[in-house]
Amino acid sequence: MEQELNVLENNRLDKLNKLKEKGINPFSNDFEKKENIKNIIEKFGGKDKDFFENNRVEAETAGRIIIIRSFGKAAFFRIRDGFGEIQCYIQKDGIPEQDFELFKEYMDAGDICGVKGHLFRTKTDELTIKVESIHILTKSLLSLPEKWHGLKDIEARFRKRYVDLIANQEVREIFKKRAETIRFFRSFLDANDFLEVETPMMQANPGGATARPFKTHHNALNLELYMRIAPELYLKRLVVGGFDRVYEIGRNFRNEGISVRHNPEFTMLEFYTAYSENTSLMEFVEKMMSELALKICGNYEIEYGTEKLNFKPPFKKIKLKDSLIEIGGFKTEEIDDAEKVFDILTKRNTPGISKTDSLGELLTILFDETVEPKLINPTFITDYPVESSPLARRNDKDVSVTERFELFIAGREIGNGFSELNDPLDQEERFKMQVETKIKEGLPAEMDDDYIEALKQGLPPTAGCGIGIDRVVMLLTNSHSIRDVILFPLLKPVK
Repeated sequence: MEQELNVLENNRLDKLNKLKEKGINPFSNDFEKKENIKNIIEKFGGKDKDFFENNRVEAETAGRIIIIRSFGKAAFFRIRDGFGEIQCYIQKDGIPEQDFELFKEYMDAGDICGVKGHLFRTKTDELTIKVESIHILTKSLLSLPEKWHGLKDIEARFRKRYVDLIANQEVREIFKKRAETIRFFRSFLDANDFLEVETPMMQANPGGATARPFKTHHNALNLELYMRIAPELYLKRLVVGGFDRVYEIGRNFRNEGISVRHNPEFTMLEFYTAYSENTSLMEFVEKMMSELALKICGNYEIEYGTEKLNFKPPFKKIKLKDSLIEIGGFKTEEIDDAEKVFDILTKRNTPGISKTDSLGELLTILFDETVEPKLINPTFITDYPVESSPLARRNDKDVSVTERFELFIAGREIGNGFSELNDPLDQEERFKMQVETKIKEGLPAEMDDDYIEALKQGLPPTAGCGIGIDRVVMLLTNSHSIRDVILFPLLKPVK
């Protein structure tokens, strides 16, 4: 197989050299593309055969040749640009001799060309460009892949995404939907008076979440820095500064495992609104997510694997402890005692637990293990324990829990939101506990004193939420690996 590919590549290289010998630039840029293919189809796709026989409609476009069907003195071929695809017809008697020779002798599927001609309909009624001149714009030295589907090719598809995009229309559609999703979030937030901002991706103190960061070094300042694990603390500084509604769409970095749900580099939407709290924020998120499904998929109900997800509001809301009883099947007495919860998790061979863990920490782990996978339709889980929510405001009626929610869809967390903790003294104490936890886990651990100082200036009552863009796109495109929705996911190097 490799030998065959080498022969094909050498054949194309030979054609390239012959083009140069004939004075034809195989990488020219002297062709003006007047219109993209999608526009041509939208304008004239509805016209019948008689229309084109009575009206000459000129077409001048360019794209990659996808397939060639040759019949000696004539050929059909298809070209594709970033917007659409159209059939072309070239005939020896209808084109300058040198152009026909160029096409027949030196052009292959994969080459990029410009064509001029007029539109007509074939006997099978397909809209087609009758080519009157053709220009080679880029000579491809590699053959197009025949098929990139199937398990054995998955790694190759991700490593050579550019070929994957050429070969697979459905892959291009996934990334168009990704762009539409991000565009929708921006439009929705802008329409609700949020200001888009940018915060540092390199931070001296990685805060806003508990995760292992990537480390880097600034030579000029001789300063150790970390790639951000979240923009949260900087965004809340901006609320302190007087921007009542802010959001950021950007990359976060976590130096942790790779799986179908996790990539070390991922995209988050985070937004914060002053003079708000978690219940009104839940309503806002519910409205945004339901309208997103309607916009991208045309329906509240979408298919994901074997499941049908219904985004029609209202979403189900249930407290974390209640979910352990109602969905997890545990008894009240089992989840009210840290020792009993620890025993349950031990029997499940849950890693990373300790008898010194608090009840709140253990309940959160038990929820992750037993309830989360069962949350198929959009569901808000509320009232998280204080121990697992270091930045969330305590509930006034039950100080053991916080005014926090997480949105789960298809058995995975999609968003995390809460009323922000704006008591600097309480925040300082929780930071101290978080530092102790990080030290125990071997993570960088340092108090963010500047953030405490910002809180002392006064953070108004504020609610904020983070939503994982990659996971949302997975749902909207029926994709089951995060690598399917990231153009260039991180992969283990090939040796």
